[in-house]
Amino acid sequence: MAKARVPSALVAASGLVGGYGVARWTKKRPLGGAVLAVAGAAAATQWRQQAGGKAAGALTAAYVAAFAGSHPLAKKVGSWPAVFGVAGAVALASWAVADRQG
Repeated sequence: MAKARVPSALVAASGLVGGYGVARWTKKRPLGGAVLAVAGAAAATQWRQQAGGKAAGALTAAYVAAFAGSHPLAKKVGSWPAVFGVAGAVALASWAVADRQG
């Protein structure tokens, strides 16, 4: 029986949303950063395996840019909408580049 695999799109989106949620609810930003980093590393590993090194590099850059971009976006639309927006964008890119091939 084949082992079930969590799509990299879900891993990446969960890292962005979960990292923010953990930081907000625990009031410990480093803990949220750890969630963000662990999920990002897990997603990057999947991206590399599924789509190759160049795609993994581009998706990792998108993940980091989404994290950074959520901060100024939050000033315009609010924190949670910004986080969900960037998480959705990264998930869509991840699916298009890596997950739909598998």
